[in-house]
Amino acid sequence: MKKKIVVLTGAGISAESGISTFRDSDGLWEHYRVEDVATHEAYERDPELVLNFYNERRRQLFAAQPNEAHRQLVRLEERYDVRIVTQNIDDLHERAGSTHVLHLHGELTKGRSDRNPDLIVEVGNRDIRLGDLAPDGTQLRPHIVWFGEAVPNIEPAAELCQEADIFLVVGTSMAVYPAAGLIHYVPRAAECYVVDPKEVPVSRPVTFIREVATRGVTELVNKLMQQ
Repeated sequence: MKKKIVVLTGAGISAESGISTFRDSDGLWEHYRVEDVATHEAYERDPELVLNFYNERRRQLFAAQPNEAHRQLVRLEERYDVRIVTQNIDDLHERAGSTHVLHLHGELTKGRSDRNPDLIVEVGNRDIRLGDLAPDGTQLRPHIVWFGEAVPNIEPAAELCQEADIFLVVGTSMAVYPAAGLIHYVPRAAECYVVDPKEVPVSRPVTFIREVATRGVTELVNKLMQQ
């Protein structure tokens, strides 16, 4: 039976593909207030502004391509049962070829009913405009978990982490909860690695690889493929 690798990824793995991060000094929060684009209150107050913000993100995504870090994680599937838990709303893991990807914070390529969060539709690279309706007749909104909303996939993610033989953290500050708490579900006997050029606070012994994602993930995958 293949060993199970669970990979928690954040904005740092997609940054080298040209996807803007939110929290860095030149990130999206420098241009937008979170209260204006990433809360349900903002959506109720100015839905057109919020829709346009995510339409811009979607256009940026479809101009981007998976990078070597995404591709190296696909390579791991040759020898391991790999499950990716991502905080990212892009589809670069899927486009690279990863077969098991769980999105914690939603997906840019999907929309959903504002009344029923389980009523999800594919939008691909299309804009969502005022007047675009979900199947239940409500305004279609981005399928994004906004600040203050529940994270429905956190329990399935925690269950995956409990089964990990090897746990990788790539490109996340471990500052956003509940995602940052997933490391507490990983068995104490599991090997843990963190790939990030910056200091990442973790509460258990880990092996740090202080590199950007493309270099660090390549180094780590080469090591794991030789085990």
